[in-house]
Amino acid sequence: MLTVLIALGANALIAAAKTVVAVITGSASMVAEAAHSWSDAGNEIFLLVAERRSARPADARHPLGFGREAYVWSMFAAFGLFTAGAVVSIWHGVTSWTGGEGEEVDYTWAYAVLALAFVLESVSFLQARRQTRSAARAAGLHPLRYLSRTSNPTLRAVYAEDAAALIGIGIAATGIGLHQATGDARWDAAGSVLVGLLLGCVAVYLISRNRDFLVGQAVAPGMRDTAIRTLERDSEVQRVTFLHLEYVGPGKVFLVAAVDLTGDSPETEVARRLRTITERIEGHDNVARAVLTLSSPEDESLTHG
Repeated sequence: MLTVLIALGANALIAAAKTVVAVITGSASMVAEAAHSWSDAGNEIFLLVAERRSARPADARHPLGFGREAYVWSMFAAFGLFTAGAVVSIWHGVTSWTGGEGEEVDYTWAYAVLALAFVLESVSFLQARRQTRSAARAAGLHPLRYLSRTSNPTLRAVYAEDAAALIGIGIAATGIGLHQATGDARWDAAGSVLVGLLLGCVAVYLISRNRDFLVGQAVAPGMRDTAIRTLERDSEVQRVTFLHLEYVGPGKVFLVAAVDLTGDSPETEVARRLRTITERIEGHDNVARAVLTLSSPEDESLTHG
């Protein structure tokens, strides 16, 4: 939540400043940057809604909880980045290119605002980076690999959007600088188009990852192996013959397993033991719901030895 709030505050301030300068200078790159920052600010609101709504507890109509709401609202944010950021930036860059705008303008304020934006975006990015590195270290993964795999769409979106913002500022400054150096406004227009293409790539990536989790993303093999070992360490479980783990929200999975219990208890005792094991599993922070059933004698164990 803190990461999103920092990003929202930074983007709102930056967007207002960029808009003023874009109007004063008429720079295509500054228009693209203003559209980028406004879309980012709007996206942060969607991400805040995603975090709040996905945290609601399960009820009778939603036995697996509301975790997938995070991917729905994050998808809205990614579409917003694509339409309000990428499409507007590319369209304005193309029209500025063909319009042949070449009059001389003082870009001092443009550079000042871009420098301020870089500082504020860096603060937001560093907060997201710290959170990512901490979570990646706990998972034993490289930070970028963790971002690709994580079931937390908010962290992935903030990190990707802040990184794109910093790169976009560099592109805009370069486009404006080349316009000043050569007197050719097409460099400025090209900067706008490049910013738009950058945002489009980020948006498509975020849309793709949210879609994966919405349709049922399976957990990574390492997490699956850990779950099997954890089940087998239970004193009541002799072996595991089937396991299904599916993300149903940020850091939450739905677990279905077939197990062979130790001993040879009567049917009523078996039902009680399964219920006890299920309750222990559901007590884990990462398990939204667990369903256990008995293995058939001919079923092969998922592990050997």
